[in-house]
Amino acid sequence: MDKEKSPQVQTFGCRLNVYESEVMKSHAREAGMEDAIIFNTCAVTAEAERQARQAIRKARRENPTAKIIVTGCSAQIKPETYADMPEVDQVLGNHLKLKAETWTGTHTEKVIVNDIMSVRETAGHLLEGFEGHARAFIQVQNGCDHRCTFCIIPYGRGNSRSVPVDDIVVQIGKLLDQGYNEVVLSGVDVTSYGKDLPGEPTLGYMMKIIFRELPHLPRLRLSSLDPVEIDQDMWDLIENEPRLMPHLHLSVQAGDNMILKRMKRRHSREDVMAVCRKARDLRPGIVFGADIIAGFPTETDEMFENTLRLVEECDLTFLHVFPYSPRPQTPAAKMPQVDLSIRKERAAQLRDLGTRQLAKFNESQNLTTCSVIIEQGNIGRSEHFAEIMLDRESLMGSLVMAETTGICNGRLTGRIIGKIAA
Repeated sequence: MDKEKSPQVQTFGCRLNVYESEVMKSHAREAGMEDAIIFNTCAVTAEAERQARQAIRKARRENPTAKIIVTGCSAQIKPETYADMPEVDQVLGNHLKLKAETWTGTHTEKVIVNDIMSVRETAGHLLEGFEGHARAFIQVQNGCDHRCTFCIIPYGRGNSRSVPVDDIVVQIGKLLDQGYNEVVLSGVDVTSYGKDLPGEPTLGYMMKIIFRELPHLPRLRLSSLDPVEIDQDMWDLIENEPRLMPHLHLSVQAGDNMILKRMKRRHSREDVMAVCRKARDLRPGIVFGADIIAGFPTETDEMFENTLRLVEECDLTFLHVFPYSPRPQTPAAKMPQVDLSIRKERAAQLRDLGTRQLAKFNESQNLTTCSVIIEQGNIGRSEHFAEIMLDRESLMGSLVMAETTGICNGRLTGRIIGKIAA
């Protein structure tokens, strides 16, 4: 089908939403909904929801006759917000959006949202590819059984449920046949993978099966990991499997134990330090990213300093920083709030520290060789997820060998010295 007549999908939020947007685009295309505009929303912050509403209004102004469909976590949690918007034609729940039959046009109700907590299974959705993406994202798990005090996402995603190992292997094999050289395993809480499946396979065990069954898989990455739920099979892979990229993104959230307790996290600052230390012992040179919330309720200056120190003590490189945003229906929203200006200032301090951490890492990678996956034109990412500007363009998604030659505007520069895979 002509891509110009394909449904449009605007994605907000996490990598899992990127994957699910491709599933929806495929279903809508097969259902003949070429003129539809689909908004896959996020509920992590109020700002993400505001951006989605703004984009919906803009889309209606620019496309007065299009069918506008809103789905995703925000739509699941408060469908009435979007149903009340005159620009919106239909609101779909987070589970129903992935079912092909939802898109057939036989459902005429404006709001089609089920009880997400009643959902017990997550199917593996086979995709031909990811339009406009250098790497493919695979949903291996959905939902979350935990109830962090700041998080509304379990009410948008439901309880944890996993895709069977065999389905994941088939999906990745299909994408490798399409020419993808890097796959990212995604989920809401990926380290809880398998607890709902027969035999309770772990995330590490599932990954070992992937590497065994797909020896031609060049690169595998993971989305955000819970620091205290890395299983022994995962540690074995970190130490011995070069196709598992040396970059782990940890769901840290804070570096102060009292704040972590009030967040109802399962780890302490000492746990994060132990994970980073063990991973570096097993695989020298491995790097870490981290999600961190600035200005959580009751956070004092001293508590915030503990978070700053943790970033330095663990030598975290890639920081995803969020000023705390109170979400209705969550316990943290009822706690004593930190002034908004202080939240923003602390977030700025963390981002500044993150910039310095990245600069230090880039210096360590200068004048080295690495494999690079091309994201667009002459821009790519190394095994460590460092961004590199190369001396010439290559095909999106291809793998090349490069020699780093310097640093410019906060990212490495390099020259291509060979091709690994087209």
